Amino acid sequence: MGVRVPADVGALRDDLAEGYRSADVEAVLSPTARRALDREQAVPALRETTGRAEPAAVLLRLFVLGAEVTRAELDRALPRTGTDAAARAGLVAAAGAAPDDAVRALVDLQPCVVEDALGRAEWWLASDRGELATGGALRPDHVLGVGGASLTLAGATIRTPRRRTLDLGTGCGVQALLAARHSDAVVATDLSARALEFARFNAALAGVEGSRLELRQGSMLDPVRPPEPGRFRRLLARGLPAPDAELFDLVVSNPPFVITPRGAGMPEYTYRDGGRSGDDLVRDLVLGLPEVLAPGGVAQLLGNWEHRRGVDWRQRVGEWVDRAGLDAWVVQREVQDPAEYAETWLRDGGTTPDRDPAAWRAGVEAWLDDLESRDVEAVGFGLVVLRRPERGGPTLRRLEELTGPVRQPLGEHLAAALAAHDWLAVRDDDELGGARLRPAPDVVEDRHHTPGEPEPTVVRLRQGAGFGRTVQLGPALAGLVGACDGEFAVGQIVGAMAALLDTPVELVAAEVMGPVRDLVRDGFLVPVEN
Repeated sequence: MGVRVPADVGALRDDLAEGYRSADVEAVLSPTARRALDREQAVPALRETTGRAEPAAVLLRLFVLGAEVTRAELDRALPRTGTDAAARAGLVAAAGAAPDDAVRALVDLQPCVVEDALGRAEWWLASDRGELATGGALRPDHVLGVGGASLTLAGATIRTPRRRTLDLGTGCGVQALLAARHSDAVVATDLSARALEFARFNAALAGVEGSRLELRQGSMLDPVRPPEPGRFRRLLARGLPAPDAELFDLVVSNPPFVITPRGAGMPEYTYRDGGRSGDDLVRDLVLGLPEVLAPGGVAQLLGNWEHRRGVDWRQRVGEWVDRAGLDAWVVQREVQDPAEYAETWLRDGGTTPDRDPAAWRAGVEAWLDDLESRDVEAVGFGLVVLRRPERGGPTLRRLEELTGPVRQPLGEHLAAALAAHDWLAVRDDDELGGARLRPAPDVVEDRHHTPGEPEPTVVRLRQGAGFGRTVQLGPALAGLVGACDGEFAVGQIVGAMAALLDTPVELVAAEVMGPVRDLVRDGFLVPVEN
């Protein structure tokens, strides 16, 4: 039996709201204990919550730290719900009916705070207990809570109003809950029936009505795939409607993208491993998305891809997006060598060299053998943004590596960058010359001087938002950017610079117009509407 929605889920919600919010948890833990928990170290938090009666202390010990509490303690922490109703919902198991009898958690249940383009969202999310609470390896059908990847995708999602949103591989349901705030309807899919149980519970606890959130079981796009994909693609290529297709304005996915070796003894985790070889899962998802995206619809997903010997990763992933026929922006955020990759995912599943040296060695060797069999030198991780054009063919194809810190939430920046691309795509240099531009509010300028010299030797622009890009400007471009205050058109500024430098205007324009496009594309300069 798994987790079940309580008959009075509102009572549970009220209990949690009165003493188990993120602020309540922070209040019962010191900064030292909170930092230790972030490192998966429970001892400081256990020491600080032992003997304390606050609901946050009791529920944190029970649901997160893996400690038992008494029935009396849980009844006081959840006064409306009580131990018996919590047990019927599959949240806990009680050893007996006496007040001093022990109660242990069957799930992880904790407050979750997400900051995205719509602001702050806070719910309580249930998932399977992790290694911190169980002290052992994860079960193959483990349902993951909210981790770093979930928060990365949540912060990067474009939060404009949507008619229909698809959360593919919903897990505990966090992306679906976030999408429900700006979507008329959300469809959430997962291969795992247990994951859908948690998603259903979490939606009910968050107060998201069933009419706005539909849960479907199945692999990848199968639950929403058109009955005749070939016919759909033919109609799409001819610009004709496909009435039998189920289309979405937004698709979000933190899919099971982990590249996992196949073979006896290798654990397979539903939440991270799609059962395919190499990076085929991410490739197939990219190729399948045109079947479910509405015109103008955007898909945002995380993924891994292989760096194969002698082939640039941009070439491999670029072939996928070219075949998909969609606007594409792929940002590689991290690269790991094969040994790092193997170690990361072995530890993620609870296998460590000190706990089980033989399993650790066998796992590392299996990963190295698997990656070596395909000449994989490294594995990349990043964000994929795809968009079906409103009309015509794709105009955006951008694959880049940006490994610096990201200023979350990233969704607003991505939306602005797509809008800037569209603005530039319909303007030649003459039309761009007629536009008025100004620096974005988050952009600052650095000037570096050699002591005693009046002119700077280096001029840089730095972004305070988005990907935090830095770009170095030549003298002419620096002069143009300095004059972009929204009052004069780019062409007027170029003409004035040409006169000042006694240089033909065509030469100045040839030097600066391309870089100006790049600055608009990357959000350093923004158009001023007439």
